[in-house]
Amino acid sequence: MKAWRDLRAVAAALWAGEPRRLALGAGLAALTVLMGMGLLGLSGWFITATALAGLQAASAILFDVFMPSAGIRLLALGRTAARYGERLTTHDATFAVLATLRVRLFRGWARPDAARRLLARPARLLFRLSADIDALESFYLRLLVPAAAALGAALLAGLVLGALRPWMGVLLTLWLLVAGWGIAWLLARRARPAAVRRAQAMEGLRARAIDLVAGQAELVMAGRIPAQQEALAAADRHLVAADLALNRLEAGAGAAYSVAGTLTLAGVLLAVGLLAGEGAIGAPAAALALLVALSAMEPFAAVRRGALEAGRAWLAARRLAPHLADDAPGVVPAMPDDGWALQARALVLVHPGSRAAALQHATLALAEGERVAVIGASGAGKSTLLAAVAGELAPVGGDLRALPTCLLTQRTDLFQDSLRDNLRLADPVADDARLWSALAAAGLAEEVRALPEGLATRLGEGGIGLSGGQSRRLALARLLLRDAAFWLLDEPTEALDSATAHDVLQRLRTQAAGRTLLIATHLRREAALADRLLVMRSGRIVADLRRGTTTFEAALDALRPD
Repeated sequence: MKAWRDLRAVAAALWAGEPRRLALGAGLAALTVLMGMGLLGLSGWFITATALAGLQAASAILFDVFMPSAGIRLLALGRTAARYGERLTTHDATFAVLATLRVRLFRGWARPDAARRLLARPARLLFRLSADIDALESFYLRLLVPAAAALGAALLAGLVLGALRPWMGVLLTLWLLVAGWGIAWLLARRARPAAVRRAQAMEGLRARAIDLVAGQAELVMAGRIPAQQEALAAADRHLVAADLALNRLEAGAGAAYSVAGTLTLAGVLLAVGLLAGEGAIGAPAAALALLVALSAMEPFAAVRRGALEAGRAWLAARRLAPHLADDAPGVVPAMPDDGWALQARALVLVHPGSRAAALQHATLALAEGERVAVIGASGAGKSTLLAAVAGELAPVGGDLRALPTCLLTQRTDLFQDSLRDNLRLADPVADDARLWSALAAAGLAEEVRALPEGLATRLGEGGIGLSGGQSRRLALARLLLRDAAFWLLDEPTEALDSATAHDVLQRLRTQAAGRTLLIATHLRREAALADRLLVMRSGRIVADLRRGTTTFEAALDALRPD
């Protein structure tokens, strides 16, 4: 039952994207098949009728060759045009729908704790956005469109034979639908386990290959290269085994459709032979019926590919349906009262997959323009508090209200792209003048100008090409490009040398004028930016210390020095 709900959710999402073009594409596909069958049947009728008319001079003179030949030309040209239009319409509509689904997935993942899940499972989520979305293409292009064309073929074949004898048309239609769709249904059912194994093997193969390439330095140091290579080879063996199983099923389905087509032709041949022997129909009508029956099973055989991939499409639907159900943006804290940047009362936070509270009944408030540092040992809950304020972690209890924020995390995330585009992640419409201004404020402008390509300089994966200090300054420049009055800083100078750290902090102090700061830190140099210290221990705020008091200075002196 849940599988059908997932399929319906994905089918509804597909249909909602481009309903008119999707319907038009399926209609053109059916029209192409019908014109092909009509072309074959009319050609057979025309050739047979022409041959018989040529046996006698009188009938040859009276026989009208123009109308049938015009019909054949019309069907030939129409079939070509319909095929072109079907390809153009179905593929264009499919690409547009899949692009829309990717946007919906991005929005579905823009929820609390999304960044943490992205960091924890990047390969799996990349597979969802690429391979799983592409698998949904089979629903429409390889299953629904061929099924619609096959239905049209069965109805046309039944109509043609029904014109000779109604019972023949009914029997042929029923036989085509039962045999054609029955083979596809059995194939989909038997291929589903192998298709699921293939999709899982492909995902494992991709993940292990990425791990081998991206983590080769760590694997070499740990002596795990041979083990990783064996894991990669094992995933490849699983993929090959699944491919072999699917190939065998496809070959069997092809043979089944050939047998069904042969039986169809034999049955129609016997029926029209009896009618012709009784003088009820002539040779041209018999040829028309036989050729239409000959081509009637072919559209059903086209469903075979979609049935073979139905298991993979079903798995993709099961994975993606929960994220397509609600494409609303992530949880955003409510706005605080006037004059306040943050108001939290009895806040309770729990990380996904954990039962223990990471933050317990925290109550705090920050006035606009105030600078507060949250200090405590590692695991005390400092980063968890910042994640909740940023909207990355939904509270399970209490009340949280905050102004829109900008979060500078401990890790600097840079991408294999130009310096310009890495900066524009913060403001996609920023011009070069604004980018240079942000770089100058972050103390990186002169170093970027010294590069041969300046802002167009391309970085390697993870920001390769920049030092740790340069990467942190680039992250600071991105922070400055965001028009936010409330900054969340999570250990902003961790792992930087003392000179670079003090320069970054001085620039932060200058640029943060008039802004509210909430800093998570265990370093004295970072906490010195604050006017208040919130001391955390085991998920609880145990002290609120203000500058100018002896307890504030004692807590500051107890922090780790530079």
